[in-house]
Amino acid sequence: MSSVTFDTLQFVQTLTESGFDQKQAEGVAKALRNVQNETEYVTKSDIKELELTLKAEVQSIRTEMQAAEYRMTIKLGAMLVGSIALMAGILKLMQHV
Repeated sequence: MSSVTFDTLQFVQTLTESGFDQKQAEGVAKALRNVQNETEYVTKSDIKELELTLKAEVQSIRTEMQAAEYRMTIKLGAMLVGSIALMAGILKLMQHV
């Protein structure tokens, strides 16, 4: 995260030109600076880094889902072949009875 640049002297001068006395203007500037120091800002590079991380995670999930789909297809095929073989065996037994 980064901080926002803030010209305290110019801020105080603007306030005093607007009718604040020097002490009031300095107090407001100090309060504003304290708020800024406690605030975290998000930069474009922070967002870009997050975007790249999310893209990598999504790609990883896609890859895992494709692998799971492949495994499920193999298992379903094996179950289908097993069922056909079982039915063929049952039909053969029934013909001999």
